[in-house]
Amino acid sequence: MTNIRTISDLSNRTNEICDFCNRAMEPVFIKREDIDTVVMSVEMYERREAQIDLYAKLAEAETDAANGDKGIDFNAFAQKLRTMVHGAV
Repeated sequence: MTNIRTISDLSNRTNEICDFCNRAMEPVFIKREDIDTVVMSVEMYERREAQIDLYAKLAEAETDAANGDKGIDFNAFAQKLRTMVHGAV
């Protein structure tokens, strides 16, 4: 459910709003005349930023695939990754 608060609530109930954002992992929309600010926990912000970054990378990969880029062989990539993680065997 969308949580909308007034700007005075942000001033007077900051701790309550922060606790809600952290507990519920939901944003709080702050309203003056129109809704113009969103408050969210740092964890939620970081998750959304990571999601946006992932979507951008997926869009780039889809464009590359549409343009005929075959990428690299999965087995070769997996071997390279294993070597990076565990060292040369």
